[in-house]
Amino acid sequence: MERSLFEKYGGFAVISRIVMDLYDRLLEDDDVGPFFENVDLPRIVDHQTQFVSALMGGPASFTDEQIRRLHERLDINDAHFDQLKVLLAETLGDHGVAPEDIDTVAQAFEQRRGLVVG
Repeated sequence: MERSLFEKYGGFAVISRIVMDLYDRLLEDDDVGPFFENVDLPRIVDHQTQFVSALMGGPASFTDEQIRRLHERLDINDAHFDQLKVLLAETLGDHGVAPEDIDTVAQAFEQRRGLVVG
């Protein structure tokens, strides 16, 4: 039986560290950082850990409606989404995720573009 990327890379504990690193990068980014000002960051990081886990085949899941609802009041455009994708890929790579697995996660993220971009 083939392991999911979630299992391959160590589950929630490892993905949580990756997501915390990702948020450090997001907060430093001039384009996407402002989206995270005045938010409950621990709550967002927890949700994002579940979301990235789901992208990697983990047990957490979000419906399309949940993803759309969480982003509908934000003015996220394609450039913001592209920058998020770049930072996610860089962060995964820096944590030892193989390039082909980064591509898999990036494709899963890309499939949700229409739910995130306003």
